[in-house]
Order: sequence, then structure tokens, then C-alpha cells
Amino acid sequence: MEPQPGNPMEVEGVLNPAAVRGSDGELYLFPRLVAKGNYSRIGIAKVLFNDAGDPVGAERLGIALEPEADYEFRAKGSGGCEDPRVTFVEPLKSYLMTYTAHSTIGPRIAIAMSEDLFHWKRLELVTFESFMGIDFAHVNNKDASFFPIAIPNHAGKMQLGIIHRPLFPDTLPEETACEAACREVDIEHESIWISYCPMGLDGSEPHRFGLFNSHHRLASPVSPWERLKIGGGAPPILTRHGWLIVYHGVNEVKKPGNGELHLQYSAGVMILSKEHPREILYRSVEPVLTPLMPEERNGIVPNVVFPTGIDRRDDLGLPDRFDVYYGMADNRIGVARLELPDILPPGGVADPPGAKV
Repeated sequence: MEPQPGNPMEVEGVLNPAAVRGSDGELYLFPRLVAKGNYSRIGIAKVLFNDAGDPVGAERLGIALEPEADYEFRAKGSGGCEDPRVTFVEPLKSYLMTYTAHSTIGPRIAIAMSEDLFHWKRLELVTFESFMGIDFAHVNNKDASFFPIAIPNHAGKMQLGIIHRPLFPDTLPEETACEAACREVDIEHESIWISYCPMGLDGSEPHRFGLFNSHHRLASPVSPWERLKIGGGAPPILTRHGWLIVYHGVNEVKKPGNGELHLQYSAGVMILSKEHPREILYRSVEPVLTPLMPEERNGIVPNVVFPTGIDRRDDLGLPDRFDVYYGMADNRIGVARLELPDILPPGGVADPPGAKV
């Protein structure tokens, strides 16, 4: 999927889509549509498949969300609803969308709910309780996604879990790239976290979610391909090995010819324990997807593959095959096939040596 010629809502890119199956069995994408001035909406599109079952295109169906709430506007009318992830949350019997809302205070995680994928109700911004002196409430935050079922928090209480990556000052890849290659990672401020809250329904009507707390640091930068930053990707999906998470990492690579360094966004995988998702069973030592194609190397932001959607191909009778939908250089949408092996590879490292969990 790429920008539609002559469509002013897509003039600066179509990228970073959520992907989810509807009750009709169809696969729907929720791409970020970027208009002039980086003004973003969230669209709806239906994925088209060929006779072999491979995705080959998308049919645009309209707009899911566009900036309306005060927390979706910056100064002078700019703003945006960006980079959604959509999960059918079984305890709520509804789809939950997490997306990045851009306002005068910076990017924050917002939630919307739907029963049919076509009518969305905004709920609120996600609010976080502080944890051991770490202020999650007043920092930028992006790339969040929900688990589809209740999971146990640190005390074993079954709650709604969200994966997120706070963007503390001095942790952007443009900032960490200025430090030495052997820099020490600040694991409290450069990590992917899981946070928890009670279910968000009272009877059949949604009310405000409570504070997300019971925070757990899930993963910090470890391997060279993610040394500058890691962050969320596609929502967690349950497999026979455990919870599969496709996430992103950032490093620097040399440009061909002049040898200059530039940022590169790649994708890796984690497998979390089914019973205790706080435990990492496997993690990519090397990325599973890197920018190689011209569409991934050239665009609004070059050298980017950014996973945001995943579809298990149960419709084909292939529960070990996953189609991963991702942004290509912040301009287009691509899809890649991921096959789950019979046995998890050895050697996946969860944390830096000596890191405190």
C-alpha cells in the first residue's frame, strides 16, 4: 500500500498500520495517513489476497480516527492520530486501539474502543503511576499495544496488560548515537515495559481505565542491531511457544560509498512465557527484518522497517505462519512472512550482563 496519487490526506505517506481480523474473517488494516505538515489520520482498509492466500493489495474504506480531542492537537491546529495497534481484548469483548496522540505536551498513548472495527469511541489517554522514582506520567510515550487476554501482574492478579516504551529525555536514537559505541545503557529509561490495570468495563459500558501500575521492565537494548533504541512493534500474539512479539530496534550503519553513518530501523522477535509473560524465553540476537529493498531504503525517513501489525494465518490452516505488516521508510506499507520454527533457536539473550530485573 502506498500514497494514493491526488489524495491530500496521504501526500506525506501511508505507513505503520494496525492489522486485525474482523468478525467476518476479513483482514483489516488501520494505516497512518499523513497529510501536509505531518498531520495524521488513521484510515481503514481491507486486505486483498490472491488465490494462493498471499496479500497483494488493500481496498480503502474510509477513516477510523482523525484529530478531534484536545489531546490530539498541537499549536496552530496541527496534530495527529498516529501508528495504531488494534487488539481484540477477550475480557472486554471489544477491539481496543492504542495510538499515538500528538498534542502540545508531546506524544502520548491514547485508547479507542470498537465492537465492529468501523465505529470507534475515544476513551482517554493512558495514565501511569510512578514506579521507584521513575516518572512515567510526564514523559512522551509511544508504540503501545494490549495483550488480548488478562495476564498476571507481579502479585499474580489477572489484569489488563499493556506493552509500552516511554521516551525519556536523552533516549532518542539521535541522542544515544552521539555516545560511544560501548556506552552503558540506562535500563530504567531505555526499556520496553509491561504495565497493568484492572479490566476497563463496568457491565457493558466502558468507563475510564484506572492508573496502569505494577510496572515491569521487560527488555533493554542488548544486541548491536538495537543498541541505540528498542521499542514496541506488533501486538503480542499467542503461539505454541508462548507470546510472540515483533519489535523494533535502531542502530547506526555506514552509507555505501562515503561511509557516513545513518540510523537504521530493523525488526526482531521475542517469545514470552505463556503463563508468565514477564519472562523472556527467546529474543533475537540478529534482526529478522532489515531495510534492503529500495522502498525501505528511500522515503520520508530512509532505512526503516517498522513492524506494527501481525496476522496469524489460521485462515489457511497454517498456525505457524505469520504475516507481519510494517512501515517502509515512513512512506509505504509492506508485508513479510514469518515462519515459527519447531524449536526455538538457542542463544537469545534477554538482558545485559548484571542488569537488575
